[in-house]
Amino acid sequence: MRETWRWFGPKDPIRISEVRQTGTAGIVSALHHLPAGVVWSPQEIAAHQRRISHDGGQPTGLAWEVVESLPVSEDIKRQTGPWRDHIAAWKQSLEHLAAAGIPTICYNFMPVLDWTRTALARPLPDGRACMAFDLIDFAVFDIYLLKRPGTDYEPAVVEEAGRWAKEMDDTARTALARNILCGLPGSVETLTLDTLKEHLALYGDITPERLRANMVEFLEEVTPLAEALGLRLCCHPDDPPFPLLGLPRVMSTEADYAAIMDAVDLTANGITLCSGSLGARPDNDLPGMMRRLGARVHFLHLRNVHRETAGPPCSFHESGHLEGDVDMVALIAEARAEEKRRVAAGRADANIPFRPDHGLDMPDDRGRLGQPGYPLVGRHVGLAELRGVIAALDRSAA
Repeated sequence: MRETWRWFGPKDPIRISEVRQTGTAGIVSALHHLPAGVVWSPQEIAAHQRRISHDGGQPTGLAWEVVESLPVSEDIKRQTGPWRDHIAAWKQSLEHLAAAGIPTICYNFMPVLDWTRTALARPLPDGRACMAFDLIDFAVFDIYLLKRPGTDYEPAVVEEAGRWAKEMDDTARTALARNILCGLPGSVETLTLDTLKEHLALYGDITPERLRANMVEFLEEVTPLAEALGLRLCCHPDDPPFPLLGLPRVMSTEADYAAIMDAVDLTANGITLCSGSLGARPDNDLPGMMRRLGARVHFLHLRNVHRETAGPPCSFHESGHLEGDVDMVALIAEARAEEKRRVAAGRADANIPFRPDHGLDMPDDRGRLGQPGYPLVGRHVGLAELRGVIAALDRSAA
């Protein structure tokens, strides 16, 4: 398993020289300043590679190894507007990334909101802070702030949301909206309530079946090229993995992934197995998914969650990497078993890249004002824990 670290570029308060001190082997990054639908030019890619390979003029020994994410435009997802031009740009970007020697491309097919949390720094009893999704808070946002018609929450959730809404002052409502609209870390777009409503209206007639069909058509266009270039595409799951705001979700379960893998049955059409995103559903068996779908897992996000209510949908918060509801030891054991199968098969990609995904905010992290979920110390602690699991499993198997 190859250690990597997500870095958000020049605006990231964590410097590459600090990342180097974690001992990680490679960098996960993207051209966050470029909007979806445009070509990533060789010049832009090379400039970002230099930012990673050198910090303050000094070589770092690190290289850009995984793209996260090459954005798929809303027009592609809906098949509206210049969506064919956007696919052509995506394919050209793949060619440029392949020429630059960056083999793994993470992307997602989530409509509008790339991830959703109601709290970005909820205090934990021990003093750390975590990101969290509270179903009642989200219902307050949906029903009373966004005022979306035709919401479909359970009656008990609607009743509790009504009580909470009455107790919230303007400051609390503003903070809740800001947290939910935070969107994709590093993105150039900032959503507002009005722009969110506009996006939702554009998805009004798009069912999960239609979104899945659009995704398959997209992959039928881009995957053969990726295969020919020796690239590995890996789709990130929905986060959280259940419907929100009436938007369709198509990458939330093992069955969702299996359907997409079967529809475009090429090795390059693969999976970003995110244990935190998928772990928010109790019916997702993460070690089993790794065992059954492992041949197509091209990238691992390792983090953990604690589910606070039954679901889906459910409330949950992000926990320490070894503390939550996902059996991280069993998942890593399956990942190591898959790597052994790849070695036996002579696959060039036997070493699966992973990164410590998210992390709990610790005291030194709070003054940095970094990307939510991406603290330096909190992730480093998570990485150390994951290293310990890997080392222990390898020692016991020796």
